[in-house]
Parts: sequence; structure tokens; C-alpha cells
Amino acid sequence: MKTVLLITLFIWGFPSTYFRSKFRKIIYKTNDWKINIKPLFKKEIIGLFSNLYPDNNQYIRIRKYYRIYLIIYLFLFLIYLSYN
Repeated sequence: MKTVLLITLFIWGFPSTYFRSKFRKIIYKTNDWKINIKPLFKKEIIGLFSNLYPDNNQYIRIRKYYRIYLIIYLFLFLIYLSYN
């Protein structure tokens, strides 16, 4: 069962590049691909838990999807850790 959960975590991790890239491009207001490899976290974390751009519907939509994705990922990870 633990192997199945590990494989599920890896498979579920693939879309993270898409969600994080779209979210970071909105947060840092850039279309540059290098934003995906830079370790900028402060504004990203603030944008995830607060509302930096209340009038930007795309930001609100992507933030909602990214939050749901991260909650499911956390849930899968906690299940994985609970198996001994």
C-alpha cells in the first residue's frame, strides 16, 4: 500500500509545475520562464494565503485551484507518512 501511495504522490506532483508557474507569473507580474527556477517565496506565500490582487479574476481562480491542489497533495503526503 505504501508503494501505491508513493507512486500516487509522484503522479500527483506532475501538475505542480503548471499550477506554480501560472500562479508565480501572476504574482510577480512577468511572463519570463526564469520565474519558475528562482527561489522567490515570500510574495508567493503571501499571495497564497491573502488577497494581493482582489480585482484580478485570473489570480483568484488560479489561487483557488492551486490551494485545492496543495491541500490534496498535503493530504496524500500525510496518508503516506501514517503508513509504517
